[in-house]
Amino acid sequence: MNSAKQGRRPNLGRDASRGPWTARLARLLAVIALLAPLGALAVQPEEQLADPALEARARELSKGLRCVVCQNQTIDESEASLARDMRVIVRKRLLAGDTDEEILQRLETSYGEYIHMRPRFTLANALLWAAGPLALLIGVGVYLQRVRAAPAGPEPDAAPAAPPPPPSELTPEEQARLKRLLED
Repeated sequence: MNSAKQGRRPNLGRDASRGPWTARLARLLAVIALLAPLGALAVQPEEQLADPALEARARELSKGLRCVVCQNQTIDESEASLARDMRVIVRKRLLAGDTDEEILQRLETSYGEYIHMRPRFTLANALLWAAGPLALLIGVGVYLQRVRAAPAGPEPDAAPAAPPPPPSELTPEEQARLKRLLED
C-alpha cells in the first residue's frame, strides 16, 4: 500500500524509531561543525609574519593572552579591534627581537594581569582561589556549633511544664449575650 493513501507521511529515509529532535540535533551539529573554523579567521593575512618561526611564536603567545573586551576568548580567536591591536603589538615586539617574557611583561603592564588565560601563581591569586572554600568551611563550622549548642529537647529529670491557666469565668452580661447568640 502507498503510505500517502493511508494518510501517513512517507518515511523518506528517516528511521521511524527516532523522533524529529534527532534531525534537528543533526542539523545543529552540522552548523556548529561548519562555523568552528571561523575562529581561525581572526588573524588576518596582513597581520601574519613572513618568517614561519616568528609567526608560530606569535600564535603561541596569542593563544595564552585574553582579549580584554571579549568573554573568555584569546586574542588569537577574537575579532575585536583591541585583540587585533594586541596581536599587532606581539608581532612588532617579536620583529624587534623581544623575548616572549618581555612581550608578556609589556602587555601585562599595559592591560593588567587579567590578560593571562592562565594566571601566574602568586600569593594574592592563591588567597583569591582559597577564599571560596575557606568561606564554606567557616560557614559549616558556625552551623555545626549552633546545632550543638541548641537544646535537644526536655531532659528526662526535668519537671513537667506548668498547665495552662484555666479559662476565665464569664460575667453575667457575657453569659446573657452568649445565650442570645446561641438561641438565634
